[in-house]
Amino acid sequence: MDCPICNNKTRIKIRKETMAENLPVFCPKCKIQSILDIEPDFKIKVITHIV
Repeated sequence: MDCPICNNKTRIKIRKETMAENLPVFCPKCKIQSILDIEPDFKIKVITHIV
């Protein structure tokens, strides 16, 4: 999965059928944590960014 800010690889892997709500994702490159909602078929909605 890529960071929604810098498009660097994160350490989170998702599958085609993955669903998640309020999932925290941290990017080691830009040091920003994003909260995401993930729906099947890689539909990702960014809720907020935490610096």
